[in-house]
Amino acid sequence: MSISALLAEDRRLVVLRALSEDAGYSHNESVLQSILAAFGHTISRDQVRNLISWLAEQDLVNVETVGDYMVAKLTGRGADVAAGRATVPGVKRPAPRG
Repeated sequence: MSISALLAEDRRLVVLRALSEDAGYSHNESVLQSILAAFGHTISRDQVRNLISWLAEQDLVNVETVGDYMVAKLTGRGADVAAGRATVPGVKRPAPRG
């Protein structure tokens, strides 16, 4: 597997976990960009939008556009993947916590 594929899988997991830890299970693209940067993934806003769109295509998030922002909201399937109860090709499997 290439480094870029490994990084993409990790970014997807970071977003799903961030959404799962939010009280409303959602964040806008700007917040997600900041969260990704905090986990070592400094990427452009356009890349964040593409990431959100990919997750939506996999039915892991629902997307709403508010003004100029994309807002991602975790689906039940996305919550299962974030917790390691389900797997999706292209999303890193989380390591056990604890």
